[in-house]
Amino acid sequence: MISRHRLYQTFGELLYLVAIADGVISKAETDELNIILKDHQELDAIKWSFNYEVANSSSVDLLYKRIIEAYDFFIKSLEQLAKVDGVVVKSEQDLINKFSSDLLARFKAIINF
Repeated sequence: MISRHRLYQTFGELLYLVAIADGVISKAETDELNIILKDHQELDAIKWSFNYEVANSSSVDLLYKRIIEAYDFFIKSLEQLAKVDGVVVKSEQDLINKFSSDLLARFKAIINF
């Protein structure tokens, strides 16, 4: 099971990927990250993860794969739970689909805001 703390670390990794995508993390990007996260309850976990990736010049491809694996774990866990009684009812599948779609939309909004 992925802990809540680890999920926020994964978010820090995703922020790092977006910041480094152009090849360099600018002061403006780190300043904006501080503004975005200033009141977040998991600020420490997100910033620790972001800073760790910066300090280690982490592989973009490896991090991307790890982030996708965390998301995949989420979806597969929801699907497994829905199947436990032998059938996935429409309301369960609709909720899983909605979660997946909403999460993707939120990530897109964060990246494009």
